[in-house]
Amino acid sequence: MATTDSAEPTAIAPESFVNRELSWLEFNLRVLEEAENSDNPLMERLKFLAIFSSNLDEFFMVRVSGIREQAFGESAPQDYAPDGLRPIEQLQAIAARTQELVARQYRCLRESIAPAMRAEGFELMRYADLDAQQLQRVDRFFYERALPILTPMAVDPAHPSPRYHNRGLYLGVQLEQTKGLGPKRLFAVVQVPQVLPRFVNVGCSIPGQHRFVLLEDLVAARLTELFGGFSVLSWTTFRITRDSDLELLEQESDDMLKLIEERLKARQRGQAVRIEVSARARSADDSVAEAIIEDEKLHDGTGDGYSEVYRVDGPLDLTALWELYKLPGYPHLHDTPFTPRMPRGLRRSDDLFAEIAAHDILLHHPYESFDPVVDFVTRAAADPRVLAIKQTLYRTSGDSPISRALMAAAEAGKHVTALVELKARFDEANNVNWARQLERAGVHVVFGFLDLKTHCKVSMVVRNEGHVLRRYVHLGTGNYNPTTALLYTDLGLFTANEQIAEDASAVFNLLTGYSQGHAWRKLIVAPNDLHRRTLELIHEQTQRAREGKASRIFAKLNSLVDHTVIEALYRASQAGVPIDIIPRGICSLRPGVPGLSETIRVRSIVDRYLEHSRLYIFGPDEEAKVFISSADWMPRNFFRRVEVMVPIEAPALVQRILQEIMPVYLADNTRARAMDAAGTFHLPHPVQGEAAVRCQQVFMEEPAEPQPAVQGEPMADKNGTGAEGAGADALAEASAARRPRRAPRR
Repeated sequence: MATTDSAEPTAIAPESFVNRELSWLEFNLRVLEEAENSDNPLMERLKFLAIFSSNLDEFFMVRVSGIREQAFGESAPQDYAPDGLRPIEQLQAIAARTQELVARQYRCLRESIAPAMRAEGFELMRYADLDAQQLQRVDRFFYERALPILTPMAVDPAHPSPRYHNRGLYLGVQLEQTKGLGPKRLFAVVQVPQVLPRFVNVGCSIPGQHRFVLLEDLVAARLTELFGGFSVLSWTTFRITRDSDLELLEQESDDMLKLIEERLKARQRGQAVRIEVSARARSADDSVAEAIIEDEKLHDGTGDGYSEVYRVDGPLDLTALWELYKLPGYPHLHDTPFTPRMPRGLRRSDDLFAEIAAHDILLHHPYESFDPVVDFVTRAAADPRVLAIKQTLYRTSGDSPISRALMAAAEAGKHVTALVELKARFDEANNVNWARQLERAGVHVVFGFLDLKTHCKVSMVVRNEGHVLRRYVHLGTGNYNPTTALLYTDLGLFTANEQIAEDASAVFNLLTGYSQGHAWRKLIVAPNDLHRRTLELIHEQTQRAREGKASRIFAKLNSLVDHTVIEALYRASQAGVPIDIIPRGICSLRPGVPGLSETIRVRSIVDRYLEHSRLYIFGPDEEAKVFISSADWMPRNFFRRVEVMVPIEAPALVQRILQEIMPVYLADNTRARAMDAAGTFHLPHPVQGEAAVRCQQVFMEEPAEPQPAVQGEPMADKNGTGAEGAGADALAEASAARRPRRAPRR
């Protein structure tokens, strides 16, 4: 254990860390708890079930596939994780925990959500229970819309096994010949079309009632038609998840755009890492599942005890629940619509650049509108005084107004540079498309570095103001995506501060021309010095505590994984620094361990909006250093990405964060689950007489005057229980379709 006065502290034992992957699974459990929470509107509970599934898909495609390669690859290292687990031990623990969580997810669907949906008039029926009128309707659907798409595929020496698509839904069928060509016994598959609705509306004579049948059940009822001359012995549904991480670090290419496009084509052919099989195979014919498992070389639990087979008691792929969530109408089953308000400092004037020149402006999304960020670029594109626009694009919306504004600016003759990050996971195809469109419009498009992701969020406008060129800058914690900005919590800063603007220019010069050697004035940049400066900021508070001075560390982030930073936090805690950590997802630190982390409190908030903002505070109020950042405290953010941490220095903005934002997060006793030393998060329960505080709800309520919405101390009793996917983009699109839109500012 480290000591508080040693210049070279001893190594911290592996058991002092929580395994990264198991911590992520506990985050997904918190998502599932929101589906289980009957206080949430019914359709929102359905939404969380879908997010749980899409999160798990990405987890297997990226994280489990990487550990699997470490465990079973021919030249893979067998290194221990910092918590002491070998790769195979991690896989075994992941599989055991995932099986438990998936069983809990389907129990929630069967025993809680499905009955509640039936009570609201929504019922999923079996094909055998359809009446004559409903059968007629589904017959018409099948013959007009499904049959032309379906392809029956036999699997035998003359018909090799098809390459099952990643996350595609299939029927596996055991057939017996009754007449004509073919073997006596035949294994075959049919892909369930992804271009058709998964929930087929079969109609209902009762007003306000809705009846559905699953598309795979409809196809299964017609298997004898698809395989004429055969009878069906048994069938089941299955779904394969494949390794989908783009491995580019060791590859060389003179055209990154072409390289990304080639890797996207290969993604569907990645190694299988999981198979989900309907539990019906248990009572029908296990050979259906066994044939696929053997062909895909998946582990079935024999030998090493690690199984990649998930038998599911219910419909596979609950991401399909988005179809029901998106049904028009039913406002009483959804969250009450919320329209973001305009940010403070932008309410009295229609001249955005004048407002930014006058004072720094803090934006708190989604409570405050993202429209000014879009306006920042669109107005710059149309402003004859603007000479240049520089922009990073990590994740953009499908119809990005910012990208279109950049194209318009380039076509108007302005100097426009866009850094498009082609390696933004699962947004690569969208970004490739935008990169090509931007290039055609005359935008100077660059793609950053092959071995580094550009994750910083920076937009800069250079404007001719007579005797001087002034640079206006926006920096944020979230993406330039107006759609997800309605559903993600993020912080942004508008500023014309010359030192920040000079640093922002240097960031773009680094990205476009490898320009280095700049003496950073305000911004803290990764991979240059963000890790070092973070450790220094923690150490400053450690020294203050040792000297008997007031100290504090507050970190709101998506994930806390970097073990050097965690060790520094442990030393700070041993010195007596009060530390509050609010991670959305992974937390490898153990709070509340005697002699190690007694002054550290960890809470995680999962609620209506995806917590995405990164906010770091070092020091007591009167001396606090406040930062927003695009970076989490993870090795990838420190060393494998271009990131920016931005100081908030305007006194009014510092006070707003210290008095109105941070205390509200710390006061949440409704959705802020407290983490114990074992790594388990506990749902909060306000004590008798204590007012319930839900931070996101507080932030949605506009204060009459700029004043603290909730008062509270940063550190409460260390034993108290008070106050981060693919699915989130779908959530944003679905919710945006129902959300009242603010009229555009003119």
